[in-house]
Amino acid sequence: MRFRYSRLDPDLLERLRSLRGLRRLFDELVLRTGGDAAAALRWMEELRRRGYIPKEADLSKFAESLERSGVIRVERDRSRLTPRGARDLRRGALDLLFRNLRGGPLGDHRTPATGEGGERLPETRPWRFGDALSSIDGTGTLREALARGGIDELSVAPEDLRVFETEHHASCATVLLLDVSHSMILYGEDRITPAKKVAMALAELVETRYPRDSLDCVLFGDEARRVRVTDLPFVSAGPFHTNTRDALRLARTILRRRRHPNRRVVMITDGKPSALTVDGRVFRNPFGLDPRIVVPTIREAVLCRRERIPITTFMIADDPVLRGFVEDLTRANKGQAYFASPDDLGGAVFVDFLRNRRRRA
Repeated sequence: MRFRYSRLDPDLLERLRSLRGLRRLFDELVLRTGGDAAAALRWMEELRRRGYIPKEADLSKFAESLERSGVIRVERDRSRLTPRGARDLRRGALDLLFRNLRGGPLGDHRTPATGEGGERLPETRPWRFGDALSSIDGTGTLREALARGGIDELSVAPEDLRVFETEHHASCATVLLLDVSHSMILYGEDRITPAKKVAMALAELVETRYPRDSLDCVLFGDEARRVRVTDLPFVSAGPFHTNTRDALRLARTILRRRRHPNRRVVMITDGKPSALTVDGRVFRNPFGLDPRIVVPTIREAVLCRRERIPITTFMIADDPVLRGFVEDLTRANKGQAYFASPDDLGGAVFVDFLRNRRRRA
């Protein structure tokens, strides 16, 4: 086979780099605008006007390339993000997060138990009916046969057969609770975008690497509601309070229907509970920790513990009141809690997710 090499065109390389940079900027802006592709493109025009994007960058051609590749679709002179574009955002979030991780137990979540369907271990055991022939240890089997009959009458009997042990891969059902209350965008600090990135990356990880797992996403503000993974780019914080109890209750309902051996709740929040659903109506009190809201919320965490559903809480605000509530909730559930800034939220969530903390099935 022959290859013909030619000189690398530096202009072409620079254009490719510029295109990748524009795409990364577009992805970031489309997340910050709640999935509004048209608004993201308008912001890019504004950034070019202010000098943050080179004047020679042709944003019209860039938008055309997004349309040709199926990332956006133009409808009635308005650009909309396509399902392909949303999938690209999830993949990009996962790739970026793994590039930024520094160490950590990256890999499959395994348990100390052994069973079918995992990587081969050096340990062996006697063959049992139903074991796959591909798992037979030929050397160990011959060793057993020699020990039984000697080299002169070498024959292999069923009791001589040895098979390799394999690691057991425990499937897990996870419900991700995402706080969309007003505090997630309060005082000009954008906490919802990093949280969305984590949710999208986690969804992509489960879908591509752990197909036997399940991930359900729940948004909670005044009330809790499920959201599809494909709708995550369009999520935005609103003028809501924080109904933590409603979120935990919905998570428990979802996990009760799952048949996975392990179940867990991962909650990302920056606010104390300030709302409660009572008889179909939402009671709100944003001032301090109202026992009428806190006590039922802690009780819900206890119910999760009784159903063997651990809660891992990631706080993205170092507020003493929030910290005190999370400590009480974690103690009641016997779960775990972490403080993480919006910048390192992804690493904290993924290191915890990939660490082998699942119970034996």
